[in-house]
Amino acid sequence: MKPIRILTACLPVVLLTVFATAKDQPGLKFTELPSTNSPLVTFRIILRAGSVNDPPGKEGLNALTASLIANGGTKNLTYAQVVEKLYPWAASIDVQPNQEITTFMGEVHRDHLEKFYKLFSDLLLQPRFDESDFSRLKDEAINYIQNGLRSQNDEELGKQSLNAFLFDNHPYGKLDVGTVQGLTSITLDDVKSYYKNMYTQANLWVGIAGGYSATLVETIKKDFAALPAGTFREVSVPAPEPIKDMEVMVVEKPTRAYGVSMGYALPITRKDKDYYALMVANSYFGEHRTFNGVLMNRLRGDRGLNYGDYSYIEKFEGGLGSNGVFPTLNTPLRQQFFSIWLRPVQPENTHFAIRNALFELKNLVERELSKDDFEQTRKFVISYSKLSAATMSRRLGYMMDSEFYGSDYYIDRIDRELKMLTVDDVNAAIKKYLHPSDIKIAVAVDEGKGKDFLDAMTFNKPSPIKYQSPVSQNILDQDKLIEVFPLTVNAAKSKVVNAKELFER
Repeated sequence: MKPIRILTACLPVVLLTVFATAKDQPGLKFTELPSTNSPLVTFRIILRAGSVNDPPGKEGLNALTASLIANGGTKNLTYAQVVEKLYPWAASIDVQPNQEITTFMGEVHRDHLEKFYKLFSDLLLQPRFDESDFSRLKDEAINYIQNGLRSQNDEELGKQSLNAFLFDNHPYGKLDVGTVQGLTSITLDDVKSYYKNMYTQANLWVGIAGGYSATLVETIKKDFAALPAGTFREVSVPAPEPIKDMEVMVVEKPTRAYGVSMGYALPITRKDKDYYALMVANSYFGEHRTFNGVLMNRLRGDRGLNYGDYSYIEKFEGGLGSNGVFPTLNTPLRQQFFSIWLRPVQPENTHFAIRNALFELKNLVERELSKDDFEQTRKFVISYSKLSAATMSRRLGYMMDSEFYGSDYYIDRIDRELKMLTVDDVNAAIKKYLHPSDIKIAVAVDEGKGKDFLDAMTFNKPSPIKYQSPVSQNILDQDKLIEVFPLTVNAAKSKVVNAKELFER
């Protein structure tokens, strides 16, 4: 068992909070964040399995099983009755299937905790597995791929296209939700069998935070002892195949604006010291949903190319809507990657935008950060990171992610590591991990335009930008360099595909 650490936590009110880090119990694993002053109780119950555990030909089995548990009934209650009970408690239950883990989330006011926990635990321990619920959720998953992701959600399509391209022939290469053919082949008996084999004490990890009593933990241990003991077996996750030059996948679909995603694998994660130096560099270059980054200032601010230009040093989930500033938690990966997103770009300026982003990345590597830029960015990241852990639920999520990576509590470690950094540390990390070549690029373009777009990139055709309003002469002079910035495309590894072909098998 790992020791308990006492930390002072800053929430809406300053509290003295006990952090019990994830500790191995006989069977279940626990992470606790009790706070006697909190009126809410948050659960994050993780199944240590994800899409990497889907059997071949049954892609989507993990996600569909989890969805049927969280959005179905219990042995004694139908799904409609579950929803009816939750409403007067103002409580929530949700599920988040991912590549490595699957997280069941629940939150309730502590006045209703006893009844809520009984319902929440029954969903996990005594799922109804009703045929009508199974058909409904299976149809929803297939419809999401066919009519949502492929047709309507261009931003997510770009991210998932890059993921599939980057992790081709790799356990991460499929959607969390599965594939059309994989989902089509899944039966209710498949779900029941997967539940029986995977939902064991060894595979479950219970996170709980807020105003709960110590007796609740003992109740959870007793209740979940009804599950088989099981054995946790981690799926092997290798590095993806090496990239040579620029490998481009052009995805055709009906669209009036184009989206670009590009990236390559990184050999570091949050457990590594270099990650924190690269974190400062990345914030300077392209912090998500802020105007601090070079990308945002050069592409949107100077040129008005689009609304969002960001970069990331790990998988980033979420980021949409008014609450999308901070990442979705409990989406960790053992194999991480660097990526750049450009959203959305007018068709005539997309080739230029790709060049512009890579031109700025090349400049970052060659010119490095100045001491002033380093100090300002470091200060920003230390302060900004604390905002991302403002609730008990998010702090619990960060604690569990830290345990996944085998690292100290993430927000504390950011503070500690960044305060020790020097500008030389950051510039060394830039030189070591960032580069504008050997990168995969996924571009969503309008139907019938894919070949011409790929040819323009492959043959390095000039791509002058077209402005709607005047810009400075300095920008126009720089544009002359960017529009012919050389892109070395690997034609043999590049391709044009129709969106309808993606995520089918």
